[in-house]
Amino acid sequence: MLLDSYQIELTADWICDQQTEDGLILWFKGGHGDPWNHIEAAMALSISGRIEEAELAYEWLRVNQLDNGAWWNYYLADSVEDFRIDTNVCAYIAVGALHHFKVTKDIKFLEKMWDCIHKALDYVLSLQTEGGEILWCVEPDGSFGKYALLTGSSSILMSLKAGLLIASELKINMLDWVLPLLKLNEAIKSKPGNFEPKIEYAMDWYYPVLSGAMQGSLGKSRIDKSFKTFVDGEKGVRCVSSNEWFTVAETGELILTLNQTGEADTAFELFESTHKFRQPDGSYLTGIVYPDMSTFPKDECSTYSAAAVLLANSALDLTLPGSDFFRFLSSDLNALEIF
Repeated sequence: MLLDSYQIELTADWICDQQTEDGLILWFKGGHGDPWNHIEAAMALSISGRIEEAELAYEWLRVNQLDNGAWWNYYLADSVEDFRIDTNVCAYIAVGALHHFKVTKDIKFLEKMWDCIHKALDYVLSLQTEGGEILWCVEPDGSFGKYALLTGSSSILMSLKAGLLIASELKINMLDWVLPLLKLNEAIKSKPGNFEPKIEYAMDWYYPVLSGAMQGSLGKSRIDKSFKTFVDGEKGVRCVSSNEWFTVAETGELILTLNQTGEADTAFELFESTHKFRQPDGSYLTGIVYPDMSTFPKDECSTYSAAAVLLANSALDLTLPGSDFFRFLSSDLNALEIF
């Protein structure tokens, strides 16, 4: 069973309650926020009709962007908590902005955000290696991270596609992003040795497929190979293969992936597992550990978890705005017509 309009509204209300006056969406009140999950929450607000709050979140990003195009890793309501820079976090602004445009059709929003998006993606591409992958971070002392992460680079691939699609909407020539995009796509698809091994994490399993780097039979084979390792239909998706910690954010993202690969029936079945995470106020627990059904982190409900469910619900309910967004963004590069 998908969410009804009242349930969507209640969850959107809860996400808004975690937003600061200047627009930052925290994981939860009193906690921290990070730009990637902040954007994911803003996307959930867009599809829930909370356009003003979503645009306030994007304005926070525009105002708080560093001169080099990046953002810090973690922010508190009134200060910076972590001065590392995560490339994947910085790139995601393009996905969020394109999603908001697809929902609102507001070209002026894209025009206002373009410089911010352009700077962010240029910065991220400055961390691309000869092999095509993108180093995952810059440390607080300015040194580069020693390796690339498959999940992060896959998410960046989605962001680069979104950036080129935004440029196309604005009739701006960004052909200098095309070769880096192709190299990154090839690295994700064919060069697993270029990435730090993280095979125990569910995200490293499904993100190359969600990003669209692995299409057709290649993508289906990858999902089928580890499906039983990470998925219990009644419990959801294990965050890591080594324990029984099931998380709603990974469950929501796998639903998007399955929907993209044409396995909608399995995606609908998996959506049922998200209901056990839902709380009376519309929030969602971050994770549940079996067999004792304890919460981890203890009693934590997070905006990114709620956002993942709203985005998954939207993808499965074709009557909702933005329902085809992730299927569209994960399309074959040629099908996107961005070259």
